[in-house]
Amino acid sequence: MEETNVAATEQNSFVDEKAEPPRNTIAEWTVTILLLLFGTTTLVQAFVIPTGSMEDTLLIGDHLLVDKLAYAPEGAVSKYFMPYTPLKTGDVIVFRYPVDIRLTFVKRVIGAPGDRIRIENKQVFRNSKKLDEPCKFHKSDFMDSYRDNFPSEPNTRLAEPAQEMLTKNVVNGEVVVPPGYYFAMGDNRDYSLDSRYWGFVPRENIIGKPLIIYWSYDAPTERLSNPTIGWDHIMDLAQNFFTKTRWKRSLNLIHGCPSKD
Repeated sequence: MEETNVAATEQNSFVDEKAEPPRNTIAEWTVTILLLLFGTTTLVQAFVIPTGSMEDTLLIGDHLLVDKLAYAPEGAVSKYFMPYTPLKTGDVIVFRYPVDIRLTFVKRVIGAPGDRIRIENKQVFRNSKKLDEPCKFHKSDFMDSYRDNFPSEPNTRLAEPAQEMLTKNVVNGEVVVPPGYYFAMGDNRDYSLDSRYWGFVPRENIIGKPLIIYWSYDAPTERLSNPTIGWDHIMDLAQNFFTKTRWKRSLNLIHGCPSKD
């Protein structure tokens, strides 16, 4: 099974200083075991987290298995026995980066089609209601005029889709998510390259749903961002596998974090 870097080049170059009930635990573990035993790249794919944009939900060095069936289109027969789930706000998703589909990112869905999104003083509002987001983290007291009061006049370089979003999809001071798209943000809100900087996630770009952290290893971003395994990383693994493996994170299931408004 080939392992892919999630957001391999996701550095904050654009950033200054900067509902259906969930499946129960038994069902989730059943699907997990089946995927582990019989999964191929058609069903499940492995990814590694090289950046801190989803901290503290996902850490640098978390190795994930992603369920590629979860959000797949339902078939006439398969919908009755396959573990399909509707894509909803609060879900963590793995997707192809809209600006460069060769790269893969992981973020949390904040806005679904038709939702109106704005941010005031770091606080997210969806459809004019303040969100209670238990999974978000703010690790900087610095207040950025664009990042923390969105949408507003950009104070940094934006990707072209984000510029188009600000031009075509802002109504009465809110970004309106168009049909077939989603608005995604990292849980580490002050240090996340997300929809604020590169625009919406097309539905067809979404690969799947992170299912489990099968291994977590404390390694720096520069090693994990490299598409090839360097000799220094091999030596580090040989010398520190047991001490740098985060044993308490290994085999942890990854759950959505529904925001309450």
